[in-house]
Amino acid sequence: MGTLHLIAGPQGAGKSTYALELAARERGVRLSLDDWMAGLYGPDLPVPSDLAWVLERVRRCEQQILELALAIGASGGSAVLDLSFARQAQRRLVRELAAAQGLRAQLHFIDAPPALRRERVQRRNLEKGPTWAFEVTPAMFEAIEGRFEPPTPQELADAVVRRT
Repeated sequence: MGTLHLIAGPQGAGKSTYALELAARERGVRLSLDDWMAGLYGPDLPVPSDLAWVLERVRRCEQQILELALAIGASGGSAVLDLSFARQAQRRLVRELAAAQGLRAQLHFIDAPPALRRERVQRRNLEKGPTWAFEVTPAMFEAIEGRFEPPTPQELADAVVRRT
């Protein structure tokens, strides 16, 4: 049975680092929204930033990534979805789609205190290491921060939880 690993958490919590480690451990395919967004739309990002423009492209990428993940799962593979999963409805939808195809869906919730997450994002902007895809400005951080919906106790009941 194939598995979809949903990596959820607020920005700067360590999701991408965790996803890289999990994909290596599971011999799975890591599908990163940030990588897709940077590769497909990075050169076209409007200045100043336009949240509506970005969110429409995020939606397009997420749809394509999900279709690919379901195909990986259907072939018996493991897909590590590094998509943030900021909204409860999005997490529920992916779990329902996986179940409908007979796939396992495992939620991984990664969290850290807000001050540490801000510091990590600022450091990632400077270092441009393996999990950097594009700069997250303080304004972007705040806008994205307000969109995150923490997992419910029901969601966390069978989740892998890592707090750093």
